[in-house]
Amino acid sequence: MKPQPPGAAALDETDLQLLAELSIRADITNKALAQRLGLAESTCAHRVRALRDRGIIRDTRVRLDEAALGLPLQAIIKVRLINHTGAKVNELFDALAEIPRVLQVFHVAGVDDFLVHVAVADAAALRDIVLEHITVHPVVRGTETQLVFELRDGRGLLG
Repeated sequence: MKPQPPGAAALDETDLQLLAELSIRADITNKALAQRLGLAESTCAHRVRALRDRGIIRDTRVRLDEAALGLPLQAIIKVRLINHTGAKVNELFDALAEIPRVLQVFHVAGVDDFLVHVAVADAAALRDIVLEHITVHPVVRGTETQLVFELRDGRGLLG
C-alpha cells in the first residue's frame, strides 16, 4: 500500500484503484469497473458508495468543450481586495462563483486575493464580466486579466 500524507482518509489499495479508474472515466458502469479490478459487482458498488458517503468522491461532472459551445476565449482574472474582513471575503467569493461563464474561483494567498477562471465568447464579454460583475463590488481594489492560450490537464491526484 502506498504511504498516505498525514490527515489523509484511510484508503486501501482497492480504494485507490477504484479512485484511479473513476478519475480517468467517471462514467464507467459498475459492471465494467468491477471487471476491470477483479471485484464482485456488489463489492464494487458498496465501495464506491462508501467513498461517496465519506466525501472522498465529491461529485461526478460532465466536462464541456467551451469552444464548441461558442466560448473559445478563456482568461484568469486576478482580483485584489481593499480589505479582508471575513464576511466581505465570503460574500465576494459567493458572488464571483455565481457569475455566468465562471468556471472556477480560487481564494488565494499572495498579492492577489482571488483568481477567477472564465470562458467567454469574445473580448467584449470578458470586459463585461470584469466591469459589470467584479469591479462593482466595493471591496474590490483592482483586477488584472490574463488570457489563457492553452489549457492541459495535469496527472491528477492519483496519477
